Formats: sequence, C-alpha cells, structure tokens
Amino acid sequence: MRLYRSPQLLGLLAWAALAAATPARAADLPRTPQGKPDLSGIWQVLAPVDRDLLAHAARKDSPGHLGAVEGDEIPYQPWALAKKQENFAKRDTADPSNTCVMPGVPRITYTPLPFQIFQTDKRLTLLYEIGHAVRNVYTNGTDHPPGHIDWYLGDSRGHWDGDTLVVDVVDFNDETWLDHAGDFHSDQLHVVERITPIDKDHLQYEAKIEDPKVFTRPWTIKTVLYRRIEPNVQLLEYDCYLFDYEQFYP
Repeated sequence: MRLYRSPQLLGLLAWAALAAATPARAADLPRTPQGKPDLSGIWQVLAPVDRDLLAHAARKDSPGHLGAVEGDEIPYQPWALAKKQENFAKRDTADPSNTCVMPGVPRITYTPLPFQIFQTDKRLTLLYEIGHAVRNVYTNGTDHPPGHIDWYLGDSRGHWDGDTLVVDVVDFNDETWLDHAGDFHSDQLHVVERITPIDKDHLQYEAKIEDPKVFTRPWTIKTVLYRRIEPNVQLLEYDCYLFDYEQFYP
C-alpha cells in the first residue's frame, strides 16, 4: 500500500528534519585566524528548492519536495497572489532564468549548481557557477551605499552573530523570481541571510524575505548547504542557452 501525504504534512516533516540539525560544537569547527567559522569551500543545495519553495508532489518540471518555507505558506497580498498564479501557469517560458537573466538573492544560492566561498576578515567573496556571477559580502563595518540601486544580486553587508554569518541585502531590481514556480518580488525586496555551520561539511541557510509591495509580512526560507568533498572538485564553465541548439543543428 502506498502512503500519500499532503503538502502541508510534507512541509511539517521537512521543518522537523531541519530543526533536528543542531549547530556544531564551537570547538569542532574550522576557524579563521580571527576566530570566525571558516566557510571557505565549494557548497551546493541538494533539495529542489529552486524549482518550488513550497512542498509539492513530483511533476514534469520538478521532483517532489518537502518544502523550504517556514509554515509552508508565502504571505502574498491578494493582487500578488493572482500574479504568482499567472506566473506559475506560464513558468516554462516566463521564468527569467529561462532567458539567462541572472538569478537574484536568495535564489542564486539554491540553484542546482555549486558556488565557492573565499573568506577574509573583511569580506567574503562568493563565486557562482551559474552565470559566472561574483558576489561580495562586506564584513568590514561599512554601510549600504546611499540611495536605491537596481542590482540583480543587491548589495550585501555582513556581520557575525556568534558563529552565524548574518548578511543584510538590499538594492534589488524587480527582474528576478524566487523560484521556477513563479514566486516573485519587487524592487523593495529586503533579504536577511543567516548562515550557521551545522558541522564542517554542512551549513544551515536561512533567508528572511521582506517586501511591503508584494507580501503582507516577512517570511523565511530555510535549507541546507552541503560541502562538495570530491578530491578534484572545482567550479566549471556554465553556459546558458536562450534556445535549444538541436532545433537548428540536429
């Protein structure tokens, strides 16, 4: 007999599993000369968060997923919920990533491609395999630049809260989605990321989403980053194609 579970139950199970992942003992973590957790390395999300943030059964464009949103609900304003549903219906062609638009934050972190962290005492540089993207997280105490600036990846300023890296990200454009399922945002998006070591090879990743134009309240994405430990692991070339070349060159 097959067991069927509702998306709501699957979401609760996912959060129970994440809650069971306790942070590492401080003495067990690799550290920088300044005593901060050393996050250097190549990391990757395994769950299909990029396909759909919410719990869902398997479908043509995504394997099944237990969900990565606290409470398994995204609190859209009524007009925005209608827009999200329209996006979902047209996702095969309307997803900006399908036309090689750079994934924004936080989506770029949970795309199904790895990224690499280089860490110093004043900055973390994140190199993403997707789109050859480079993102700097400044931890030198500087503030966001004045005024609003439209960037795909926003402007990232970080600080340490114990062993957790907290990254405040603002200055977005409105040209990216949060996943392939049509979840979207405006240029008023504000993301606060929290990256906490679970152990030396796993990081707990959280992203609190605020956008007063689109959502009724803040909400949180939560997933796990896995260290790639193959002896020859490295970021590889990635090319995004606007169309299928086999149509033209069989």
